[in-house]
Amino acid sequence: MIMGKRQWIAVGAMFAVAVSAVVAILYARGHVRGRNGPGADVEHGSAEKVTVRMLREPIATPAFTMTGLDGRSISSADWRGKVVLVNFWATWCPPCRAEIPDLIALQEKYREHLVIVGIAEDEGSVDGVKRFVAEHRINYPIVMSTPELRKIFPAVMALPTTFILDRDGNLAQKNVGMLNAKETEAGTRLLAGLKVNAEVVKVEANEKAVGLENAAQAREIPGVDLTKLSGDQRTSVLMALNEEACKCGCGLTVAKCRIDDPTCGFSLPQAKSIVEKLAPARP
Repeated sequence: MIMGKRQWIAVGAMFAVAVSAVVAILYARGHVRGRNGPGADVEHGSAEKVTVRMLREPIATPAFTMTGLDGRSISSADWRGKVVLVNFWATWCPPCRAEIPDLIALQEKYREHLVIVGIAEDEGSVDGVKRFVAEHRINYPIVMSTPELRKIFPAVMALPTTFILDRDGNLAQKNVGMLNAKETEAGTRLLAGLKVNAEVVKVEANEKAVGLENAAQAREIPGVDLTKLSGDQRTSVLMALNEEACKCGCGLTVAKCRIDDPTCGFSLPQAKSIVEKLAPARP
């Protein structure tokens, strides 16, 4: 039977609807490249492999307790069986603030497999941190940094610094600087035992995976004593040291120049000048 023009049009329309429906289903399941949203390609393995850096030998981490901003006690023992991402950050740190939306999305998506805890390095009022958490609707626990936590997670020389524990509570990853969302999600899925298209690269515990070049903000400056400053003074000084360019012509900030080249004859006096200007010594 030969179909007329109207019949062909009807068949064509039905075919178009069917194709659209198939595409919509594939798109929703993440099989169509270019889908927006956290982990679109990482989860379903539709993109090229994501490289994940893991410690060659996981490091045992002792159980620890913390006090949340609401005053409640938090125990790491309650998280066994889940991946734990411990993120050292501060409200004054631009890269810390920039990665928070990704952390919020990651916590929401993997709440059955992942616990994120933020360790705030702010030294001013706790109320300021509470306001920040409320304004940004952070959906994971935030605690203030303590000497005990710094002892468990040592060498936090810059912010953000993130430690990732496996389901047995062992340190499996450490990242200095702003996290890469896809790599972080791939690492989370890998440690959680979920399917992921990732290439694992083993690194030594003392290997510096990412440095200040990855938008990190130094919190300790070689040759500069910040211990005698008040919390507000220290914050102002660190912000200035991480923003002001070194006069040696290296193109780096004073903070990064001090870390990369402690022998620089320009960065040290410049750093001390910044400290004296923003936190003058009392007579």
